[in-house]
Amino acid sequence: MNLFEAAAITAAGFAAGTVNAVVGSGSLITFPTLLAFGYPAVTANVSNNIGLVPGAFSGAYGFRRELRGQGRRARTLALGSGAGGLLGATLLLTLPSDVFDTIVPLLILLACVLMALQPRLSAWISHRRVDRARDVGLAPLAVVFLAGIYGGYFGAAQGVILLATLGVLLPDEMVRTNALKNVLAGTVNLLAALLFIFAAHVEWPVVALIAVGSVIGGQVGASVGRRIPANVLRALVVCLGLGVALRLILL
Repeated sequence: MNLFEAAAITAAGFAAGTVNAVVGSGSLITFPTLLAFGYPAVTANVSNNIGLVPGAFSGAYGFRRELRGQGRRARTLALGSGAGGLLGATLLLTLPSDVFDTIVPLLILLACVLMALQPRLSAWISHRRVDRARDVGLAPLAVVFLAGIYGGYFGAAQGVILLATLGVLLPDEMVRTNALKNVLAGTVNLLAALLFIFAAHVEWPVVALIAVGSVIGGQVGASVGRRIPANVLRALVVCLGLGVALRLILL
């Protein structure tokens, strides 16, 4: 690995950590960066997942004030997220690699669509909110379990999916839902990473570089997230994702 590659991967990790803390879908930055440097798709996905774990918890720590009073909710939902993450990671390791190569462009396109529609989803969510108890029932657990499967398998737009669904099922301020989203996404990545460490090929230099960048990015994203132009971030991620998806489809 040369100096340019190391710097580019670290910068991608920083950008992903920032975007994950603010919006989600940071993997649409780091994953294509690794592909561009020639890493195989599964190896890139595994290494990216592990590297972003510290950044996820860095972002959650940055939102610690918004997490106050959500301890029980976070612990309960983390069980569903973790179980789904382990299942998704297992599917990634057991399915043939050519299946993964086929599905990846579709997952990226789905992530782009969700990212592009996020403002409308948020508006729709706000109209659906009602004043009711915040108990965690079966529906939120089912949602985070399914999102966890997706997150353990690929991960990009996991945060958007969680925000869109939990915003309806757990009525609360969006910033508090976003803080909870960071905890749940971090849980998925952590448990998937533990499985990957023992059962998959990991590029540890890549992991270290993404981890360093994402930890710093998570703090930046949490501290200035309310002031970052979300529409600019959204447009950049969508454009990047579409470019990568088209590149993979045409290969």
